[in-house]
Amino acid sequence: MPRPAPLVLRGRRFDAASPAVMAIVNRTRDSFFSGNRHSDLETAKAALADAVERGADIVDVGGVRAGQEGEVVDAEEEIRRVVPFLQWARVTYPGVILSLDTWRSEVAREADGVVDLVNDTWAGHDRELVHVAGAVGAGYVISHTGGLPPRTDPVDVSYGDDPLDVVRDVLATLSRGALVAEQAGIPRERVLIDPTLDFGKTTAHSLEVLRHTADVVALNYPVLQAMSRKDFIGETLDLPAEERLEGSLAATAVAAWLGATVFRSHDVRATRRVVDMVATMRGDRPPMLSVRGTASPPATDRPVDAI
Repeated sequence: MPRPAPLVLRGRRFDAASPAVMAIVNRTRDSFFSGNRHSDLETAKAALADAVERGADIVDVGGVRAGQEGEVVDAEEEIRRVVPFLQWARVTYPGVILSLDTWRSEVAREADGVVDLVNDTWAGHDRELVHVAGAVGAGYVISHTGGLPPRTDPVDVSYGDDPLDVVRDVLATLSRGALVAEQAGIPRERVLIDPTLDFGKTTAHSLEVLRHTADVVALNYPVLQAMSRKDFIGETLDLPAEERLEGSLAATAVAAWLGATVFRSHDVRATRRVVDMVATMRGDRPPMLSVRGTASPPATDRPVDAI
């Protein structure tokens, strides 16, 4: 089995035995998934509380829809949406790892002191962002978008005639980005690499990269897979975002088996159970309970399954 490199944030270690679930709180009115639109402050607070209760280790807070559809949001408005919320979250949930989903250095700078991870989903488009992350002591997510600028959906994307060309491009881009992050002063254990499925990719590209998660793991940085309810799952099954849970969980199980250790998800409880089960099947995590067939099982109030 691939032996993933650990991610260490806020004194917590995530690895093969302890995978992390990253919940999503979108402070937007136009998220592609209607179940995660929390422009209202009170619903955003409730969403974060629910995510923590359901087993989230990291909460990723964003203020702008990723794709080109939806409203225009400038930096000032993005700051207004996310920074006060992160400040509240830090005080209310001091043990939760807080991630900021942004491509703008000015937004990350305003989050100094409250953010543990900067999730740059647009592959260093703002070249100052990685340096701001280093300056505020945060971890940093390296992504792959095929060179597209922020909020650009892929059109006529090609990486070459060989289906593996997209995998080679992902590996080369993530390697370069991780080196830049380390040179910016971010410790290796706080550099998280993300193949960034759907971004700058056709469905065929995303599926090919997913199959090669182990090659991304072999770069020896902790790996994030952000696949929840994405279009490559919708196109594979011909389903809208609201019906993509099972496909998302299937992709999560494959990525977890191949060594990814952080999973960004709209569905925290289901994802938590899947990644913990896979970690145990891999042999990295012991079962929570192991009494079946023992000579003297401890007393329990749990019903015994009929044979």
